[in-house]
Amino acid sequence: MQPKGSEQQLNRLRLETSPYLLQHAGNPVDWYAWGGDALAAARISGKPMLLSIGYSACHWCHVMAHESFEDPATAALMNELFVNVKVDREERPDLDKIYQIAQQMITQRPGGWPLTMFLTPEDQLPFFGGTYFPKDARHGMPAFADILRRVSEYFHANRESIRGHKGQIDAAFADLTPPPGAPGLKLDDSPLAGLRAALAQSFDSDWGGFGRAPKFPHPTSIEFCLRAWRRDSADVDALFTASLTLTRMADGGIYDQLGGGFCRYSVDDHWMIPHFEKMLYDNGPLLAIYSHAAVATGEALFARVAQETADWILRDMRSAQGGFYSALDADSEGHEGRFYVWDKEQVRGLTSPGEYQALSARFGLNRPPNFEGAWHLHAVEPVATQDVGTLLDSGRLKLLRAREKRIWPARDDKILTAWNALTIKGLAIAARSFDRPDLAQAASMAVDFVRENLWKDGRLLAAWKDGRARFSGYLDDYAFLADALLELLQTRWRSADLAFLQELIDVLLAQFEDPVAHGFFFTAHDHETLIHRMKSFADEAIPCGNGIAASVLCRTGYLLGDLRYLDAAERTLGAAWNAFQQYPQAHVSLINALEDFLRSPQIVIVRGPAEQSGAWTRQINKRYAPRRMSFALPEDANDLPAVLAEKRALGTTTAYVCAGMACSAPIKDLNELLQTLQQSGV
Repeated sequence: MQPKGSEQQLNRLRLETSPYLLQHAGNPVDWYAWGGDALAAARISGKPMLLSIGYSACHWCHVMAHESFEDPATAALMNELFVNVKVDREERPDLDKIYQIAQQMITQRPGGWPLTMFLTPEDQLPFFGGTYFPKDARHGMPAFADILRRVSEYFHANRESIRGHKGQIDAAFADLTPPPGAPGLKLDDSPLAGLRAALAQSFDSDWGGFGRAPKFPHPTSIEFCLRAWRRDSADVDALFTASLTLTRMADGGIYDQLGGGFCRYSVDDHWMIPHFEKMLYDNGPLLAIYSHAAVATGEALFARVAQETADWILRDMRSAQGGFYSALDADSEGHEGRFYVWDKEQVRGLTSPGEYQALSARFGLNRPPNFEGAWHLHAVEPVATQDVGTLLDSGRLKLLRAREKRIWPARDDKILTAWNALTIKGLAIAARSFDRPDLAQAASMAVDFVRENLWKDGRLLAAWKDGRARFSGYLDDYAFLADALLELLQTRWRSADLAFLQELIDVLLAQFEDPVAHGFFFTAHDHETLIHRMKSFADEAIPCGNGIAASVLCRTGYLLGDLRYLDAAERTLGAAWNAFQQYPQAHVSLINALEDFLRSPQIVIVRGPAEQSGAWTRQINKRYAPRRMSFALPEDANDLPAVLAEKRALGTTTAYVCAGMACSAPIKDLNELLQTLQQSGV
């Protein structure tokens, strides 16, 4: 969605790169982007700040914009009473994290988007807030204009008492971070058992997933279950939990049955009707877990869904420069889901009788409509025969081609470092799971894009669009990209990627680690000073940066024999110990990292001619082994750290199997290597 109106009619947001902010550049609201100009305007005017945070694919953000921000009367009131600041939460997750928590503390209600917060002009302290406010009073909610007047009156009548709450706000934020484990704490695997029990308790044994609607995919929890089964083959319930959840999601409407890729979440227990936005940050981790599950189980459904999701990412979300776009909107033509749903007569007119019959039975067209008088496709009946499968494939392709001619949902075409990293990791795992060099090439090109455009003067930037890289990188940018590089090195060795990985980790340790209580802050030491510096250990919609950092530090530490990395991983796990002991299900990424630390990974280094060493690692990767890393280092690879350079080919393809800091004698026979790995129990 582009702003309407002439250059003179557009507000300050016309100068931004965020598609979300540009959607509001034509509003009559006198918007500022967050920054020095906005803070100075509030301080000089004495008006409170109205902070509105959202993102381009957010349905209710669009609703509030249309109702209130495009309304001249409401905009005039906003301009009279407030300094109005619009923020894209995907560009500024630091601000979003702080003010989401503030909103929940103030209102004692869940957060969400659009987030609407009112802040003091001097120090940006929150004193009132909410999420979506309707233009006119309804459903027990006051009209937005009434809110504006009452908040302004309250602020000016109680200005000094509001400022006096700063100490309480600071204390409330400080209480959010649990105290670290006791000095001398010895890490053990008790959190693994606690998490296993918590997931079993919340598991929906009929429809898969954890908890009730709205249902989110939770790929880190599924990964934990697969790891638990591999750790203890007698734990078949863990395998059932993962497999049923992946199957139900793949069959459900949360999965795009025509084009591949997953929507954000399901509004029902059955995964049938999604919230239709498609986010890159969901699909990268789901691509990874479906690829792992396909290798672990041999299930053809998981392999198909993984590869269709990868194909969707490359087809619809990849930029010409090699980076990946952020999201597809839930809405098109002003209605959520319109792009995806069907009238069954449309389907009948586009397909042959045999294809229609197959599609009708498979996707519920012979049942009552399931979405606003139309049909959103979800798998109902199993595929009976190979002939039916062939008809389904040809029918799905015809529907996809017809759908591509519809008016598309808006695409948020900014490129985010952290979300690209999640996608690079998923593509790397899928590439070696299904022997698809095209996916490895796409992942490598995305790394090159980030290095060329978002790595400046030895530091990462968080977002890129239209040739502009902006915003200092966050913890997630560094941790996720380091993790992605470690995966990509197992798929396709490039010595430059290892060097980049080490540079990222060094910045992570120098700029983000808490030197007192340990763990990693979300922002760097030299980041803009905000009312609170976040340090979170809990997973949210994406994995916790501290959890991914701990895992990559542990695995890279063993790969390179670097005790600094291992010590930092241990410090991070110790800092989070009380948090994941008390609430294991909220800290799955950290508990997966704990397993990496307690059960040091097995590392297989294969040296030799590229074709033969790659063939050896392809054999190794046929078995799901989450605690194993395997690397095919070309015989002529240079610029290697000493610990890798000393593992030479010795005249023929040669493998080294390492556990912890100890490595085997050189192995020059593939069958001997495979037998050694089988006997290792990893």
